[in-house]
Amino acid sequence: MGTSMASTYASRRESCAGMSGRAAPPGRVRPLWRVRPRPYPVPGRGAVGTGTNRFGVPVEALVSELLIVIGAARLGSGAGEVVAVRPENSTSGTGSAAARGRGPAVTGNAAARDRGPAGTGDGMGHAGGRGSVAGWLVGGRAAGWLAGGTANAAGLAAGYALDAIFGDPRRGHPVAGFGQFAGALERRMYQPRRATGAGFAAAAVGVPVVLGTAAAVATRRRPLARAALVAAATWAVLGGRTLRREATVMSQALRRADVPAARRRLGHLCGRDPATLDESELARATVESVAENTSDAVVAPLVWGAVAGLPGLLGYRAANTLDAMVGHRSDRYARFGTAAARLDDLLNLLPSRLTGLLTIAAAPLVRGDRTRAWHVWRRDRADHPSPNAGQCEAAMAGALGVRLGGRNVYFGRSEVRPFLGDGPRPEARHIDRAARLSGAVGLAALGLTVAYAATSRPRRATAGWLTRRWSGPGTSPVTRRRTARTVRAADRRAR
Repeated sequence: MGTSMASTYASRRESCAGMSGRAAPPGRVRPLWRVRPRPYPVPGRGAVGTGTNRFGVPVEALVSELLIVIGAARLGSGAGEVVAVRPENSTSGTGSAAARGRGPAVTGNAAARDRGPAGTGDGMGHAGGRGSVAGWLVGGRAAGWLAGGTANAAGLAAGYALDAIFGDPRRGHPVAGFGQFAGALERRMYQPRRATGAGFAAAAVGVPVVLGTAAAVATRRRPLARAALVAAATWAVLGGRTLRREATVMSQALRRADVPAARRRLGHLCGRDPATLDESELARATVESVAENTSDAVVAPLVWGAVAGLPGLLGYRAANTLDAMVGHRSDRYARFGTAAARLDDLLNLLPSRLTGLLTIAAAPLVRGDRTRAWHVWRRDRADHPSPNAGQCEAAMAGALGVRLGGRNVYFGRSEVRPFLGDGPRPEARHIDRAARLSGAVGLAALGLTVAYAATSRPRRATAGWLTRRWSGPGTSPVTRRRTARTVRAADRRAR
C-alpha cells in the first residue's frame, strides 16, 4: 500500500511539476512548479517509502519535498534542475550534486558550504551516517544554512533581549576590558603623529575583528554555537537599557530640582563639564546624548552585526570605544586620535541616518509631529559639526519640538554649535519622551536588521554591489564605459 501511494504521489507531482522541460538560464533557480520530480532520497536510509503517515503517503517523501523547497529557496544559487543524489551506504558525510545542463556532478561536503558557488553541495545536505532526519537537521545542510544569516539574526534578537532585560553587567564588562587593552597599547605606541595614530587604530580594532572572524569560521557549521556567540557579543556591545536608565535618573533628579545630583550623574552620559550647567542645560545635554547614543549604542551595533556578524559587532564597538578614548581635539590627541575619529565617523554614516529616519517615523509614539520632525531634520542636520551626530539630534529636536544646540563646555575647552530645531529649551519631561523614543527606535532597528540578516538576497546584493563598486580595476562607471568602447573598437578592427 505504501509503495503504491508513493507512486501515485510521485505521478501527481510529475503531472503538476513537469509542465516545462526547459532548463533555467545560468545563475537562476527554476521555479518549484517547473522542477521535474526526482526520486526521494532519505537521509541516513537505504530505501524510500519505508514509513507512511495516516494517509499512506511516505513520510520520507514529504520530508524530502520540504527539503527541496528549502534548498530551492535558500541555497538555490545554481542553474537548471538540481538532482539530489545520495551515495549508497554513505558513512563519510559526503554527497554529490549534478546540475542538469551544467556538466558532471560536483562533489560537496554534506555539512554544507555556506552558500558556495553554483554546483557545490547537493541541494539536500545529507549527513551520511546520521541514521535519521533529525541527524540531517543537526549535522547536515541545515547546519550550514543556519550558520549563516539565520543564526546571526537569532543571535541579534537574543542579545537585544538580554540587554533589554539585564542591561550592562556592572562588573567584568568586555568593553571595559577592551578599554584597558587599548590604553596599554596607547602607552606603548603613542606619538603625536597621525601615522602612529593610524597604526594604533588598526592594531586596536584589528584584534577584535580577527577574533570575531576566527569565532565565526569555527562556528560556521554549528548554528547553535554561532547564535550563542552572536547573542553574547550583541549583549556586550549594546547599551540601550543603560542609556534609558541614565536618562530616567537625570529626569528624576531634575524633577526634584536636585541640580547637584544631576550634575554628578551627567558624567555617565557625556563628557561635558557640568559645574556651571543649570537645569535647562543639563536637560539639553541629556537629550542630545540620548539622541546620539541611540545610534552609537543601539542602531549601529545592530547594523554592523547584521552586515558582518561577529566581526562587525566587535569591530564596530572597538572603533567606537577608541573614538571615545582618543578621538578628541585636545592637545594630546589632536593628531594621534585623527584616525580613530575618522574611522568612527565612517562606520556611523549609515546607522546615524537610519536613526534619524526611524526617529522621525516613531515621533507620533511620543506625541510628536512627524511632518515637523522631517522638516527640521532636512533643514538642520548638516549644521552640526559632526557628520553623524547632527542626523540624530536634528531628528530628535524635531520629534520633541525643542531646540537643541548652543555652547558646550568641556574640560579645558568649549564649543559653540548651531541651534537645531524650533521651540523651547528641553526640560525634564522632554528627557522622558526622548528615552521612550530611543526605545522605539531600537526596536524598529532590531526588526530591520534581523530581517536583513535572515534574508540571503539583500546580503548577496550588498556584497555584489560592493564588489562591483570597489574591487579590482575597471569597476567604476567611467572605466566600464571606456572598456566597452575599447572592446567594440577592437571587434570592428577584427571584422
